Amino acid sequence: MAKKLKSKRHKSAIKRARQSLKIAERNTFYKSAVKTAVKKVVSAAGIGKKEDALEALSKAKSLIDKVVSKGIIHRNTGSRKISRLYRLVNSIGVKTAAA
Repeated sequence: MAKKLKSKRHKSAIKRARQSLKIAERNTFYKSAVKTAVKKVVSAAGIGKKEDALEALSKAKSLIDKVVSKGIIHRNTGSRKISRLYRLVNSIGVKTAAA
């Protein structure tokens, strides 16, 4: 709880303010962890190491699903992130014909 609670009058308001700080801190932790996991997949894909990218993708998918189940990010957002990562990893090693 890095932030200081503003002066509240009611006990319930004080408790709710305290809870909201804890929840916000937890949400920030999980969102940051998701960003880090996504970056690991993208960097492995950028290098062209499909095995490393698949391993990082597995961990990222698991983490994103966990965060969605906790309600920290919306399920459509989680699905979109996973879908984009799968498309990225599956495109490794595939050569596209430039016309």
